[in-house]
Amino acid sequence: MIKNKNNFSIFLQKNDTAIAAYNENKLMPLASTVKIIVAIEFAKQAAAHVIEVGDAVSLADLNKYYLPNTDGGAHPAWLKYEQKQKHVFNDSINLIDVARGMILFSSNANTEYLVDLLGLDNINNDIPMLGIKKHTSIFPMVASLYLYQNPRNIAEKKLIKGITSLNEEEYCRFTYDIHKALKYNDSLKARFRPQDLTMPMQRVWSERLPASTTSDYVHVAKIINNRKFLSKEAYEILARVLESVMESPGNKKLFQHAGTKGGSTTWVLTKTLYATLLNGDRIEVAYFFNNLQPEQQTNLQSWMNSFELEVLTNENFRTKLKNAFPLAIK
Repeated sequence: MIKNKNNFSIFLQKNDTAIAAYNENKLMPLASTVKIIVAIEFAKQAAAHVIEVGDAVSLADLNKYYLPNTDGGAHPAWLKYEQKQKHVFNDSINLIDVARGMILFSSNANTEYLVDLLGLDNINNDIPMLGIKKHTSIFPMVASLYLYQNPRNIAEKKLIKGITSLNEEEYCRFTYDIHKALKYNDSLKARFRPQDLTMPMQRVWSERLPASTTSDYVHVAKIINNRKFLSKEAYEILARVLESVMESPGNKKLFQHAGTKGGSTTWVLTKTLYATLLNGDRIEVAYFFNNLQPEQQTNLQSWMNSFELEVLTNENFRTKLKNAFPLAIK
């Protein structure tokens, strides 16, 4: 963090008081951390019985949204886990488990299915509803990969120039049109060419993912953590989706509740987490990285769990962060 300040952001608060901050208002790609917003809309609609958590979802319907070799094996791993848990019945699974798979395994197919079920406009409308100040539009991330297909072998620089010339509204509209087509057009999915996703193309895709700030995602984490903003029923459902860490006996000895969601690409690593300790103290933190090198990405992934445990449970460590990243908030 200290050595890579241009590519890093953090915001940490305890009991509504900011402790440490750096680049906290800088827009940065979220990767799968954006799925927290989808989870909130899911909890809202489930609490209002617009959708029912016990509804059966066909695995074949979920598969329409699955694009092989684009998720690091997340969706197949989720399916294997659910089969082991004996949650699959008649080739279907409960809707609540689809939402949990979106968070616990970061299944993009589950996310895209939920985007359709919940409504993309409803999800994007949660951004102002939650009081988020800086956030680009949310769109189907898997479908956006189709913008980077190059079957006609156009010069890569020319194709990238065309993509980067699209404004946010155009980019999102094209992506959503592809998303709708994928649902009904199996041949479109079959024509996907992973070989077209060269590293320069992936880099542009990564940079154009939905973006926000650590300050805003700590604000969202606070809304989840303090249990005051949404209905009691919505929080109960949100806990089932976001707080699988509380299924660990060790965490039950530390926290009343805790939840987390992270995301990554080759260059991006993001994480938002929150916890209420047994003594009632509330802690929320978000930290984002961008423009990572492969070795940095590998090291950070291996350090995250121990770093987060220190942040949540060790006052002395939080003081170290406070000293390293003193507040510049007016």
